Amino acid sequence: MKIVDATVVVTSPGRNFVTLRVTTDEGPTGLGDATLNGRELAVVSYLSDHVIPLLIGLDPHRVEDTWQSLYRGAYWRRGPVTMAAVAAVDVALWDIKGKAAGLPLYQLLGGASRDRVRTYGHANGKDIPELLDSVRARLAEGYQAVRVQSGVPGLKAVYGVHTTHEDGSPVLHQQARPLVEDWDTDAYLRHAPAVFEAVRAEFGEELPLLHDAHHRLTPVQAARLGKDLEPYRPFWLEDCTPAENQEAFRLIRRHTTTPLAVGEVFNTVHDYQTLITEQLIDYVRSAVTHFGGITPLRKLADLAALHQIKTAPHGPQDISPVGMAAAVHLDLAVHNFGIQEYAGHEPLTDEVFRHAYTFTDGHLHPGEAPGIGVELDTKAAAAHPYDAAYLPVNRLQDGTVHDW
Repeated sequence: MKIVDATVVVTSPGRNFVTLRVTTDEGPTGLGDATLNGRELAVVSYLSDHVIPLLIGLDPHRVEDTWQSLYRGAYWRRGPVTMAAVAAVDVALWDIKGKAAGLPLYQLLGGASRDRVRTYGHANGKDIPELLDSVRARLAEGYQAVRVQSGVPGLKAVYGVHTTHEDGSPVLHQQARPLVEDWDTDAYLRHAPAVFEAVRAEFGEELPLLHDAHHRLTPVQAARLGKDLEPYRPFWLEDCTPAENQEAFRLIRRHTTTPLAVGEVFNTVHDYQTLITEQLIDYVRSAVTHFGGITPLRKLADLAALHQIKTAPHGPQDISPVGMAAAVHLDLAVHNFGIQEYAGHEPLTDEVFRHAYTFTDGHLHPGEAPGIGVELDTKAAAAHPYDAAYLPVNRLQDGTVHDW
């Protein structure tokens, strides 16, 4: 079997997605997710101009060899653009291998380690009453664990919280010019414990509650927040400080027992090395789509397992159903799986990407279709062309650019 063609499909059924489609001379085709939110076309160029010419004529079954060639052969390693492109190829080849074998991907990864994949959903509100309503909505949808995010008094817009204009229309975070949000760390640190207190008072002690700080805090501030949240027993505190400075987590770990989750912006295992080997975190958060694919993420899971750390792949709406399906197969297979973020997709997205995975009672299952179990409707995709969009930027009250 040889690769005879590869194409990149860019479509925007509700938001932008980049998909690689690899075709073989014996029939099986494979799909890979290359979406990089806010920088999609950079990955399109990387694939079209630099990667696809290298794929033609290769044996698609040589997944590991192809991954190593694309990673090491470029000389300029790592980075989100490179690793999203490599991930798309890797997942597409695993998809082909599964189809050729007539088996769902998780069977090629050693088979199922569990019957279903636990998920958490997103609850948010501009204030605490609206957040409580959102939690009720997620529970009604079947979720059994919920991430809670609230607007902060005095701030106009906070990422991760749906906000509205004066006329009531939604403020979209994905738009042609970056939305400028404001931030006040002290106000947030005062407000966050009150959010958890209110949710616990309403929904009790048993509901797993997660929270994302979106890299906004210094290590000392993160340690303070982790300690302040301890009475409410969070499932985790996510991305509490920019983790490129891995040593910073030593301070955080010394001062709080709140579990820590990190890694959605990481691209390789090197970003995690200190965090894992010193057991400074509890969950690794990288997405198949941004970490180079299934091949390296499986290796990350094995390294994490040696240090009693669990997996929790990133799963927002800008991970396409292709990337989500790949993650769910891996979730079902690895022994040290913890929880899967699952924001779901708009119905229009699901029409373009028809998938075998299912969501029931707060859990996902990848299904039994060969490969990853996703088919791309190219005609439907063509009806939704690329729509230029950016993520927001964040500024402090004095105008200084800040992490968001």
